[in-house]
Amino acid sequence: MASSANATAGSAKKKTTKAKATRKKLRTCAKEGDPDGDDICADEPDEEELALAEENELAEQEEEQAAVGPPTRTRRRPVIRRRVAKPRRVQGSGNHDHEFVGEPIPQDEALKAWPTRYQSSRAKVKARTHYRQAKIEDTIYSLNDDVYVKAAEGKTDFLGRIAEFFEGTDSRRYFTCRWFYRPEETVISTMILEKGTDHKHDPMRVFLSEDKDDISLDCILSKIKIVYVDPNLNSRSKAEKLVECQFYYDMSYSEAFSTFANIPSENGPIISDTASKFSGDTVDLGETSAKKATLLDLYSGCGGLSTGLCLGAALAGVKLETRWAVDFNEFACKSLKYNHPDTQVRNEKAGDYLVLLKEWAVLCDKYVHNVVHSDSVDPLEDEEEDDGPLGEDEYVVDKVIGICYGGTGKENTIYFKVQWEGYDSDEDSWEPVGNLSDCALKIKEFVQEGHRLKILPLPGDVDVICGGPPCQGISGFNRFRDSNNPLQDEKNRQLITFMDIVEYLKPNYVLMENVVDIVKFAEGYLASYALSRLVSLDYQARLGMMVAGCYGLPQFRMRVFLWGALPTMVLPKYPLPTHKVVWRGGIPISFSQSIVYDETQESTLKEALLLGEAISDLPEIGNHQPNEIMEYGGNPRSDFQQYIKLSRKDMLDYSYEHKVCSEDGKLLDHQPLQLNKDDLARVQQIPKKKGANFRCLRGVRVGEGNKVEFDPEIERVYLDSGKPLVPDYAMSFVGGKSKKPFGRLWKDETVATVVTRAEPHNQIILHPDQDRVLSVRENARLQGFPDYYRMWGPIKQKYIQVGNAVAIPVARALGYSLGQAYKGNSEGLDQALFVLPNSFTSLGQAAVPDVNIPSPVGELVE
Repeated sequence: MASSANATAGSAKKKTTKAKATRKKLRTCAKEGDPDGDDICADEPDEEELALAEENELAEQEEEQAAVGPPTRTRRRPVIRRRVAKPRRVQGSGNHDHEFVGEPIPQDEALKAWPTRYQSSRAKVKARTHYRQAKIEDTIYSLNDDVYVKAAEGKTDFLGRIAEFFEGTDSRRYFTCRWFYRPEETVISTMILEKGTDHKHDPMRVFLSEDKDDISLDCILSKIKIVYVDPNLNSRSKAEKLVECQFYYDMSYSEAFSTFANIPSENGPIISDTASKFSGDTVDLGETSAKKATLLDLYSGCGGLSTGLCLGAALAGVKLETRWAVDFNEFACKSLKYNHPDTQVRNEKAGDYLVLLKEWAVLCDKYVHNVVHSDSVDPLEDEEEDDGPLGEDEYVVDKVIGICYGGTGKENTIYFKVQWEGYDSDEDSWEPVGNLSDCALKIKEFVQEGHRLKILPLPGDVDVICGGPPCQGISGFNRFRDSNNPLQDEKNRQLITFMDIVEYLKPNYVLMENVVDIVKFAEGYLASYALSRLVSLDYQARLGMMVAGCYGLPQFRMRVFLWGALPTMVLPKYPLPTHKVVWRGGIPISFSQSIVYDETQESTLKEALLLGEAISDLPEIGNHQPNEIMEYGGNPRSDFQQYIKLSRKDMLDYSYEHKVCSEDGKLLDHQPLQLNKDDLARVQQIPKKKGANFRCLRGVRVGEGNKVEFDPEIERVYLDSGKPLVPDYAMSFVGGKSKKPFGRLWKDETVATVVTRAEPHNQIILHPDQDRVLSVRENARLQGFPDYYRMWGPIKQKYIQVGNAVAIPVARALGYSLGQAYKGNSEGLDQALFVLPNSFTSLGQAAVPDVNIPSPVGELVE
């Protein structure tokens, strides 16, 4: 898109805006690199990939043995507790005098205040009498005093609040301590604080908990002053309140779901008018109205998380709009832009995006707000009139139409996209700011128009940030992952970038998604870091793990979701499951208290969705199906199929609100990855029955220990190409014990998780009834993408986009929770979970007509 080499000085006018353009072919802000050259399955799996997959399956088998069923209440308690162990029923040091003073509390009053204390079946320590005060050496202590509590030798003493004084039936003197937690005593852990990370916690700040223990009275060491500070106080008022105290608290902490949250006051929750904190005006949502809220989707992929959030928020009466999105995958960006045409989608690195946001703020200050930054980078001087001829490499700038920072093949500076006077749009080019030194007026016009259209967000513009920063350094497929310093691994530093963007834009809400390895690897270091970073920024925070199958999908797929909310907002809860699920391995031991599930709810759940219920209505196709658009050719056969075929309007999807899509009602992306000739021949011999895989092929038998071996009585079978029917890698995969190679799915089963690669060499991905792998649309169904959601790019790239996405029903349930919190619904503020309404799983606003579609099955749209 560089300017033509044949441009002449005749292009100049009397008043020109000159730009000395470097003639580089820079067609995009950022490129991921060349996509896969073809869309045919590889002949054989890569050896290293196969080895890594084998390691991963072995790890899955170990986890499956450790956790084979739904979490129970006994597993709610965290297993890994990196904080200092609390004293539990300490017998006392015996080093100082201690006694109760004053008259005992009347029995009826004590029984009313502490009823369980006098019921031996429920009380840890049964009480004989209660008191209001105690004397330890020469100091009088009263109920609700804050105190230091004796810790083990060489350990930092604990902080607590006196909740009870009582004499036990064992004649010992006790006090009940309600604990305060220092940051290092929470899930944040000393490991985060000791490694010198990019943030710090106020050493005076502690967190009040509901945790209590009965402790010997002589464990009290001294009084201490811990004051409550409203988290919304300004810095001056806060400083005044902290003058005469040793510690302060502004949030509570609970081990359940690693929750840091506002503390409800006597007059209700500490929240302000949340509606006033959001941008936009009231909009019509059918029979109701709501405020608009803006969303930035980082590491967006094709938009699964943001799409689901918007759908769920709409059900709660909030119009959440994906205003901005960023991803480094070019094809994922095209998919998101197609399905969300009004979204500002940027194909670039998140780190470059953050630098661009800061530079954009400088430009807006200069050209919109008339604020001059003395330290601004590359300040642009006002242009002057120039009647002279153009130089050899000078071209007339007609208009500035885009902005980015750096990118592949570019230096680290701001670039502007330029339209050249006298040239077509295919000659537009990206030019570094240094080449546009005479173009201040054009840049000013672009910045003012861009500010008006909010092409980039400024601090205060974003209501919600969501995203799943990739942490490839913790993946089980990474043999060289560093468990000692996970954040020093470049493959994990996108987590830091995500939090840096949150810190800069300061949205009202944050939702981060990630794989379960984030709570498993290095004792959950990265999950602890994410929580620590949010809390250090004064966000409320809560971490939960949700299973996609629990929300009406035929897959397991557990993922981690981290909520963040400013103190002025209600912290969203986690929606409890709506469906039963086929439990599989992979349930982490660490952070197990954060699994969103309640076993007592099981009897009220809908039955688990099975594969056949999700895909049985889709027309039969062959191994090679080149058409991206087809006719359905049949009616829905299940409630899920009715729902997944709903229109955008009935889904409450407003992304195409003012546009007409010509593909409405068509079947999109029902294309499988084409198997090569040898693999197709193998697949055609896999029986169409439950549990079928390569073990069913001629010449294979299963020996001791469920290990496959070649049958010595059968001559080895070869294909027409000369390659064996049963490849050696299938026989040796996981020591010959795996059933995955060339495995066929079945209609009454569910899958572990939707994958990003469709090769059948080491995973179960064959269609139950057809000799092919699952199509892109079938995978999209397993992820809950509405049928109207179209993917762009080569077929392999479509699989990657679908497999990397957040399951839509999970995001939709979270979006409903977000909508409720945004509206200020603080009911059960101290609870982390809530039950979705029965209407949540209904088909939508409009009934699906039960009519026959006249088109024959599988008819293609040219």
